[in-house]
Amino acid sequence: MIAAFQKGEALLADMAAASHEKDVLHVWWLGQSGFLVQWAGERLLFDPYLSDSLTTKYAATDKPHVRMTERCIDPRQLTGISRVTASHVHTDHLDGATLVPLAAANPGFRLYLPHPIMDEAQKRLGDAEVTFCGIGDHDVYVEHGWELRGVIAKHNEVLRDAQGDCHYTGFLVKCGPFTLYHSGDTLWHEDILKMVCEHPCDLMLLPINGNKPERRVAGNLNGTEAAALARAGNARLVVPCHYDMFEFNTESPAEFVNACERLQQPYQVMRCGEKLEIRK
Repeated sequence: MIAAFQKGEALLADMAAASHEKDVLHVWWLGQSGFLVQWAGERLLFDPYLSDSLTTKYAATDKPHVRMTERCIDPRQLTGISRVTASHVHTDHLDGATLVPLAAANPGFRLYLPHPIMDEAQKRLGDAEVTFCGIGDHDVYVEHGWELRGVIAKHNEVLRDAQGDCHYTGFLVKCGPFTLYHSGDTLWHEDILKMVCEHPCDLMLLPINGNKPERRVAGNLNGTEAAALARAGNARLVVPCHYDMFEFNTESPAEFVNACERLQQPYQVMRCGEKLEIRK
C-alpha cells in the first residue's frame, strides 16, 4: 500500500492553513482523479473517490479493484465545499459512498455532472442534500468570481443522448485570475485541443493510465499524450492523475515525466494528500 503524503488531521490542518489571498491557488491531490481546489477561501472538489466501494464491489470477480494508495481523508471530514464535479457515471468519479457523507458535511453543495447521468446520480445519492447542475460542452455557469464550462470528453467514444448532451465531460474552471482544466476521463480529441489553445491554462489535470483493451475498461490519455496536450495548449503547469489507485488499471508516471522533459513542458508529479500552490 502506497502511503499518503499526508492524511487525516494533518491534511485538514494543511487545508485550514492555506491563505485566502486572491492571487494564490491551492490544489491538493486526493487520489485517482480527485483534487480539492481552494481559491479566495472557496473550495471546489473535482471527481472525488474517497471510499472503498469499488474494491468491495469487485472483490469476488475476475476484475478485482485492489487499492494501491491509502485513503487520505474521510469525506465526512471535508467542510467548506461549495462545488463538486462528477465527470461521468463510473464510480471512481461518481461515488455515492463519497458524495453522500460529503453532502452531510456540506449540505446543498452544487454537483456539476453530465445531463444524461442525472437520473443515475440521483439514485446513488438518494435523499442527500445536493443541488444538481447539469453541464455539457455547451453549458457555462458563472457564479461569484467562478466560471465552470463543460468540455467534450472521449471515453472511449464521444457519446451523446437524444438531446445532444455528452455522457462524459471535462471541466474548464476559471476562478479569479486562474484557469484550470480537469479533463475527466478522456482520449485525445481535436475539440479538446482547440479548447486548450483558446483558453491558456495555469493548470491542467490529466489522466495518464492509457488505453489498453486487455483491462476491459474504457481508457484514457497515456503519459506522452497528456504531456503533448499540455504543451500544445501552452499550459503553465500540468499534473498527472488516474494512476496508483487500482492495480489492474494504472501506469507509472515515468513516461509522462520523460515526455514533459523532452517537450520542455512544466509539470509536477504529486503524492496523494500533497498540496501545490500557483501564484499570479
